[in-house]
Amino acid sequence: MDKRPTYAELEVLQILWSHGPSSVRFVNTELSKKRKVVYTTTLKMMQVMAEKKAFLKRDTSQRTHLYEAAISKDQVEQNMFDKILDSVFQGSSLKLVMKALGHENTSLEDLEAIKKIISKLEEEKK
Repeated sequence: MDKRPTYAELEVLQILWSHGPSSVRFVNTELSKKRKVVYTTTLKMMQVMAEKKAFLKRDTSQRTHLYEAAISKDQVEQNMFDKILDSVFQGSSLKLVMKALGHENTSLEDLEAIKKIISKLEEEKK
């Protein structure tokens, strides 16, 4: 199964990863903080994410149904990373890292952390 959600589905998953099991109303309210979203659109999307895509689990034991993520954040990040690496950077980690490091938002703290990671990886290779 393809575990790469659309941008809209990813927004829903991020809310559920942050807040845990939630009602459609709560998710819709959170989505509406960024842009206008109709409740029925959120409901339908979450139903599809649960029934057809298996991205969500639905608890129907109470009057208000609660949804939770059925896939982990790590799994989605890895699948999306792999797709970007392959399709945008032709599988080259170097090209991806160079693009990321050349980005104007890279802080000195980020660069220091990257240096530590590289040093650790180098030590493990010895």
